[in-house]
Amino acid sequence: MNLSFSFIIPVYNRPNEIKELLDSLRLQTYDKTFEVVIVEDGSTISSEEVIGEYVDVLAISYYKKPNSGPGDSRNYGMSRAKGNYFIVLDSDCILPPQYLVEAEKSLQEDFVHCYGGPDAAHESFSTVQKAINYAMTSFLTTGGIRGGKKAVDKFQPRSFNMGISKEAFKNVGGYGNIHPGEDPDLTIRIWNKGYRTKLISEAFVYHKRRIDWNKFYIQVNKFGMVRPILNKWHPETKKITYWFPTVFCLVLLFSVVFGLAGYMFPIYVYAIYFLLLFVDALRKTGNLKVAFLSLMATAIQFFGYGYGFLKSTLYINFSSKKPEEIFPKLFFRVN
Repeated sequence: MNLSFSFIIPVYNRPNEIKELLDSLRLQTYDKTFEVVIVEDGSTISSEEVIGEYVDVLAISYYKKPNSGPGDSRNYGMSRAKGNYFIVLDSDCILPPQYLVEAEKSLQEDFVHCYGGPDAAHESFSTVQKAINYAMTSFLTTGGIRGGKKAVDKFQPRSFNMGISKEAFKNVGGYGNIHPGEDPDLTIRIWNKGYRTKLISEAFVYHKRRIDWNKFYIQVNKFGMVRPILNKWHPETKKITYWFPTVFCLVLLFSVVFGLAGYMFPIYVYAIYFLLLFVDALRKTGNLKVAFLSLMATAIQFFGYGYGFLKSTLYINFSSKKPEEIFPKLFFRVN
């Protein structure tokens, strides 16, 4: 297939981030033309001036629209893109120079209509960002649940770094209005149409994620809340592993109670687990402070996701209301 790439990037009040991303796109070693589609999603802090600095070095298509969420903004961009293969990115990503070369190489060797790439921590990231990145990608946390080469389930592309063909986009209908959760919902519908997905390990991005603990908690809590909704919409995708963070937290709570009563074995098991986490984080990051903060990031991740998952499961299964009525803040209105 003669591939023609269009990057699809929704942006909301993040001109500094889009500048870093455009810098990395400008430094791509790919020797063919590619398009950059930027969709300003109702921002009150415009990126127009920053984008104007790159119109002479990148083929940029820039659109402004009322705020309707990242999913609808991606659909908006893809429906106007000139390429036949779309690469969806979050605005807080930075690409290594070889990204497009590796993506095209993999697609030429084994073409799929949808792929995902992993994320990594750039050396310029803060220690908190690196710790959060570890918690979100490690197989010892929920990295195996999210999908990957060593995953417990087949790989689900995530829209911070996701490729989708124009054919698949048109056939499936693009993203829905749930957020977060719009990317696994799209992936499941892609599978249901008979398309394959795969992980392209070499097509990774540096993903900044959230920059403080509170924002990280809110993010993972929402991840937990949307999963029961996706399970209701796509019951064939239910997995017992989605209960892991909830069970982890509940058992930890009981372990503390047992410990106060003098039965310490469960506490020792958790201590060993967190020690393994620390050693693994230290081995992978080479930074003692990041390794310690990775323990906090993992605890926040498990509690935030686990609590959100349990709360949503109870509401979704014991209420006659639709998910949109129960959790309106998880859905964008699309005009």
